[in-house]
Amino acid sequence: MNLLILCRFCSLISFSFSSHILGAIMYFTPRGKNPDDTFRVDYWVKESFTNGCHSELHLRCFKGTCGENVHYEFGKIDDDILGNWCQAEGYMSFDVTTDKPFVLRATNCCWVNNSANANWWQLLTYVDLGTRSDTRSSNRSPTTTILPEIRAPQNCPTTYNLLAHDPDGDHVRCRYGLKSNSECVACSQHPGFYLDQGTCTLLFSESLWLVYVFEIVLEDFPREDINLTYTDGTSSNRTPQQSSPLSKIPLQFVFKELMCGECSGALWLPSHHPGGAAHWWWWRRVPIACKSALSGVSRKALYKFNPPVPSCEFGEFRPQFLLPTPPRGAFREATVGREFQLAVAAQANLSVVYDIKVSGPLNITKTFHYNGTSKIGQIIAKWTPQDNDVGLHVPMCFIAETRDGYQSDLRCIVVLVGTAATQTRQAEVVCSESTMSVFVDKSSIHEVDENNLRLNDPSCKVTSNKSHFIASVSLNSCGTELEEMENSLVFKNEITSFDAPHNVITRGNVLEIPFSCSFPKTFLTSGSFTVHKTVDTFTSSGSGRFTYVFEFYNSSAFTELIKPSTYPVKAEQGEMLYVSIQVRSSLNTTQLFVESCRATPHDDPDDPIYYDIIKNGCKIDETLVVYPSNQTVYRFGMKAFNFIGEYNQVYINCVVILCLAGNPNTRCAQGCINSTSSSLQLGLSHLNRRSLGIQTERHYISQGPVQINRNLTDNSDLAVNVNVNTVVVAGAVLGTTAMVCGAVIYKTRRAIRYDLLQ
Repeated sequence: MNLLILCRFCSLISFSFSSHILGAIMYFTPRGKNPDDTFRVDYWVKESFTNGCHSELHLRCFKGTCGENVHYEFGKIDDDILGNWCQAEGYMSFDVTTDKPFVLRATNCCWVNNSANANWWQLLTYVDLGTRSDTRSSNRSPTTTILPEIRAPQNCPTTYNLLAHDPDGDHVRCRYGLKSNSECVACSQHPGFYLDQGTCTLLFSESLWLVYVFEIVLEDFPREDINLTYTDGTSSNRTPQQSSPLSKIPLQFVFKELMCGECSGALWLPSHHPGGAAHWWWWRRVPIACKSALSGVSRKALYKFNPPVPSCEFGEFRPQFLLPTPPRGAFREATVGREFQLAVAAQANLSVVYDIKVSGPLNITKTFHYNGTSKIGQIIAKWTPQDNDVGLHVPMCFIAETRDGYQSDLRCIVVLVGTAATQTRQAEVVCSESTMSVFVDKSSIHEVDENNLRLNDPSCKVTSNKSHFIASVSLNSCGTELEEMENSLVFKNEITSFDAPHNVITRGNVLEIPFSCSFPKTFLTSGSFTVHKTVDTFTSSGSGRFTYVFEFYNSSAFTELIKPSTYPVKAEQGEMLYVSIQVRSSLNTTQLFVESCRATPHDDPDDPIYYDIIKNGCKIDETLVVYPSNQTVYRFGMKAFNFIGEYNQVYINCVVILCLAGNPNTRCAQGCINSTSSSLQLGLSHLNRRSLGIQTERHYISQGPVQINRNLTDNSDLAVNVNVNTVVVAGAVLGTTAMVCGAVIYKTRRAIRYDLLQ
């Protein structure tokens, strides 16, 4: 019996003896006044079950005047392709006659079996519709979501960043529920876990082989003292000191023990207690012929734990996210009536990614494809916001999973929904063939010192006139980032505010204005963009000012360099590439040492996908040829190659050191050091003790891309190509007639506004 079948068998046995609820989450958004002076409040409740998607959570008034349910929708979000779970969402609108605080409750049976013998559960949501003095509107609760099943191997301490985003910019705290507040049933805190309440981070350190119920409450607190006023003339105060929250929403989950022990040859099943104990079940060890298996843990979102894994490193057994997957906590924009797409890619070199699961809004869909050659699984999730979604901050979480049940880290983003009409008011982005400029209406930004605005590169400041803040940057300066999409190239930068030029933290309001230009991958007749990198200049106390020049040449004679205007460099597989690294310095006593070089498919020296060419001063690539050089020039060649998978470009990244020529105590003098020998450690230790006067620090330099024309002899089983490269397609010439302006998103800690420029 193979691992997958066995674990499915264990899961089915477990669920047949236990209850079926695997997860539930709830949050809300006030919608203002109706024509009859009642208040409208919208609620979203996610439900997850082991026995298919259906609705069991019904909101009822627990305290105060909660209003009347006037609208209801329900639908599936995602399910497990093995049939282990299904997650759905219910959307409800209530009309409330008062803006005074009230509490809603949803309660039902039954939890999966757990160590606290908790059977019934309840979700409590605290709502206060008083008008805030800072935003002049009612408070919106934090938004959150989670996948029904989250797994971590027993031997891999894991950190889970729970999504806790607040649309009003308030601080969110996550804490355990209190029995005195009727927020929980079991109300337990468990060893082996630590909940950081301020950051909503859950840290797992060890598996204790038991089933635990977690009942967590998310609360939001203002970042300054505010008042809430009500239509009856009364008011109340809220402070940042976390004495009384603005709202409370529930997030509950279960931690479940391994049902099939690792190499134990036994299966643990719930059973009636033989001694007639008060509780009807206990755990009974049943011998079976199994080597290892997976098991369950739920989480009103559900946590599962796998047997120990040989390596905890993401990208090996556990999937690792790749581009174009958005980073954790990213903001994305969506427009009513237009299809929003989320692209996610993950790779596990020692396993097979069989699905990428998504927890998002109602009516979201996805398609999954797997490339057996590159071992990359990819999804495109699609969702079209409707009129009722305007102004929402929609949470989305996703996680990749292998056939063996191992999962990637949990990653979540927030999607801001607007309309085409509202997204043309307050700023304008102008895209040209080599620059992008953003003009922000000053009237739309308050309490911001124009002298304290900068771009991604802190040295690039923002200018202004009487009516607008203005930022204009070239496509490869001021920290502009390049992201390659399937049919376009997107250049991104951001205006941010700061308290002082060199601060790394702030306690004031933070303004963030991301802006971008999108160019189609087409061949037009005017304008161009080159990705050739300029020289890298550094300064050292012992070596003065020096510059590294990294170039590709046409031949081993190194007399004719490849012109920057023709980049990317083009080559056939197996064709020789000729590389030259030179240092230019006013001192004639310097010596260049190339300590390492590696190739990557993206313009990132820390890319998890790489190929070593030179390492610790030693030749690694078998085709590498070192040509005659001198103490300030290093020339080498190698045969061109492709990375396996959907990669068609290569970057060369090198680590270089500049030393005092002839000094035997430098890293340059050591040359090649075998990485497996103790001499490497001794050498590095000795290097750290040397005076910086005889050598510089290590510097990273890179050049590219090189576009390799691959010889296609295999048939890819990836039906949809979602490129994960972040470089320019070879020969792409970008004309102003085909340029598209991207999103401008305003974020402050008080509120978030969004503007899409046509």
